[in-house]
Amino acid sequence: MSRFEKLYYFADPMCSWCYGFGPALAEFAARHADLPLSVVMGGLRPYTKDPAADKQKADIRGHWRHVEEASGLPFNDARLMKPGFIYDTEPACRAVVTARETGHADVLGFMKAVQAAFYRDARDVTDAEVLADIAAEKGMDRAAFLAAFRSEEMGDAVRGDFAWTQSVGIRGFPALCAARGKELHPIVNGYAPIDAVEQGFARLV
Repeated sequence: MSRFEKLYYFADPMCSWCYGFGPALAEFAARHADLPLSVVMGGLRPYTKDPAADKQKADIRGHWRHVEEASGLPFNDARLMKPGFIYDTEPACRAVVTARETGHADVLGFMKAVQAAFYRDARDVTDAEVLADIAAEKGMDRAAFLAAFRSEEMGDAVRGDFAWTQSVGIRGFPALCAARGKELHPIVNGYAPIDAVEQGFARLV
């Protein structure tokens, strides 16, 4: 039996390395199903107001190519390259928090759907209506999700996630930690294949 009580996964749906880490995380969580996994939104670029400049887009595309090579997952940069696109990660984060706070059975699966919508399908996951469509595709009531998403309560909840992430010293994503009580023990910080994740966990136990 593990000396830990649960796992915390700090991430952002619009973080490309979090997208790339998805398969390893899913495998690790399946292997350690005795440890509940809580998803916490870290906030990569929340509340961004200005459209991404061409140089920034080029830099982001470079990161995406590295993730694609490392993970084998597909990328479609059509949304990123759309003129005027604002890379605000708060709505996608708030959508995941909304799924979590309204009791959706598979929060990690919903986050993966948001990631696939953005990276693979080039959908605009900064748009509340698009996020509500994804929620409906994952079996949630679209109208109820949208009402919750737009509520002050969920705005406060996602800000709480961002603040907690900062307070425990998480500065990069993805980050996976094991917890006992209030103590967090880092397993990996940053993208890692499944073997490295297991090695990181083995060092703790």
